[in-house]
Amino acid sequence: MSPPRFGWDDKPRTITSNWTTKGWTARRRTMQRAFSHQGKHYTLPPQVPYRGYDLQEITLVPRPKTLPVECWQPVVSASPRALDFMAKHGIKGIIGGGAAAGGASEKVMHAFREARARAGRETELGGDLCIGYSFHIADSVEQGIKEATPFFEENIKMFAPLGFIPGLTSEQIEAAADPTRARHANLPTLRHAIKAGTWLIGPPELIAERLMEIQHKYPGLEVVNVGQPVGTPQAVILEQLERFAAQVMPAFKSK
Repeated sequence: MSPPRFGWDDKPRTITSNWTTKGWTARRRTMQRAFSHQGKHYTLPPQVPYRGYDLQEITLVPRPKTLPVECWQPVVSASPRALDFMAKHGIKGIIGGGAAAGGASEKVMHAFREARARAGRETELGGDLCIGYSFHIADSVEQGIKEATPFFEENIKMFAPLGFIPGLTSEQIEAAADPTRARHANLPTLRHAIKAGTWLIGPPELIAERLMEIQHKYPGLEVVNVGQPVGTPQAVILEQLERFAAQVMPAFKSK
C-alpha cells in the first residue's frame, strides 16, 4: 500500500506529521533486526497476501555495519521547534554546503547547543554539527577568485529563483539569469562570500589556517564538509578534491 500523497493545500501539520513518520520509519529499519509500522498515514508491511502468507515484519539486508546509524539533517530555518525536535531524537545538524547558506552563524551555533542542553545533552559549541564550505585552491586569493567566479555565478543563477540566496529582490532574481543585466544588478559576488565566511579560497596553507581558526572557535566541531557549488565542471571538482586531500588534510592528521 503506497503512502498517501499530500498537496500544497493540505494542512502544514498533516504534511509535517507524514514526513516525520517517514523519517522515523526509515531510521527504525536501520536500528532493528526487523520492524513493522502501523500509523496514521500508512502501514508497513502492507496487509496483503505475500507469497502465500501474511508478512508481519520487514528486514533490511545487509544491515548497516555500524550501529546505531547516525542521522543528519540540514539546519536551514533553525527554529526552536525544529532544533528541539532534532535534539530530542539525537539528529545531528548540517549547516551550509547545500540549500542552506554556507558557513556558520553565531546565533545558529549557540541555538543548536542550547536546544541540546534543553534535551539533557551538554555539548561544546559546535558539537553534533557539521559545517559546509565551498572552496577553491589556487596560488593566490586573487587567482582563486578569478577561476571560481564563473562557478559561483552559475550557482546563484540556479538557486536564486528557489529562494536560497537570502536578501535578493525580485528584480535581482530575474536579472541573475540574464547575462546582460546580471553585471549591473548588484548581485552577491565571490568576494562577499569570502568575507561572509561561506567560501575558502587561496593557497592550501591559507585554507588550512582558516579551518584551524574554525576548529579553535568551535571546540566541539568534529566534522566539516567541503566541496564545490552546483555548476562546477567535473574535472575541476576532482582536481580540487585531490588537491585538498594532498595539500590541506595532512595539516589535521595529528589533530
